[in-house]
Amino acid sequence: MKIGVDIGGTKCAVVLGDETRIVKKIRFATTTCGKTIENIVNAIQEIGEGDAIGISCGGPLDAQKGLILSPPNLPDWDRIAIVDILTEKFGVPAYLCNDANACALAEWKYGAGRGTKNMVFLTFGTGLGAGLILDGRLYNGTNGMAGEVGHFRLCDHGPVGYGKAGSFEGFCSGNGIAQIGRELVLEQLQTGKNLPYCQSTAELENINAKILFDYAIQGEPVAMEVYRICGEMLGRGLAILVDILNPEAIVIGSVFQRAENLLREYMERYLNREALELSNAVCRVVSAELGDSIGDYAALSVAFEGKN
Repeated sequence: MKIGVDIGGTKCAVVLGDETRIVKKIRFATTTCGKTIENIVNAIQEIGEGDAIGISCGGPLDAQKGLILSPPNLPDWDRIAIVDILTEKFGVPAYLCNDANACALAEWKYGAGRGTKNMVFLTFGTGLGAGLILDGRLYNGTNGMAGEVGHFRLCDHGPVGYGKAGSFEGFCSGNGIAQIGRELVLEQLQTGKNLPYCQSTAELENINAKILFDYAIQGEPVAMEVYRICGEMLGRGLAILVDILNPEAIVIGSVFQRAENLLREYMERYLNREALELSNAVCRVVSAELGDSIGDYAALSVAFEGKN
């Protein structure tokens, strides 16, 4: 049995499991750094013995040194040596991995990427990041920065993501979808057209990906246009990944899981047009399978992978 620790900005989970299932889980709120680490230690003591501990956490991290380096959602976690803390406390090896890479491991071992040798996992949540499984192992890059595909610039202009206008994250993330929506809705308002979800410019900031999704599935034209744009840019970004990495599968989580029916037609149109035919022919694009359990399996997968 191994232990997984999933550290999030609002909640944490400690799980115990083997290579097929999770057998125990304890959840608790993320509060201050000190109190949260205390709760992690207490949960590990309560949940039972494991011969290794895997830790999944949003970056930036120094996985090789086992340090959490003030992630945006954990601002008081400044150079926290979480690996050393847990190793010294429990006398078993502990391993740290950023959440995108950990989720890639989870979908590869337990989910939609099972049986593949080369797989890309895209988070497609609030932001856009990737975890890369290449030649049957997690690829971290020279200093752990591999997979930051959200930083690709797809257009000179466009919604801002990852600090860059027109980036892959700008077009293909929850925040990016909201930006596209606000721009298109503003155009409607300026021509005297009100929308059922936005009657004035004062309401623009209320527009988010969920609202646009709800109206797009009802056939509201502006919301559908937002998802058309997102789908086309998703296809363009995927074509780059297919051409460079030649994967067997690209597994996409979060927004794509919920909105696949709105995105896939446009995504495939651009992917088929832009990617090399031979590479595209051997790559399937699928939704992630693990759903809300992905964080638990991600942390557990880090323990089984056993590498920092």
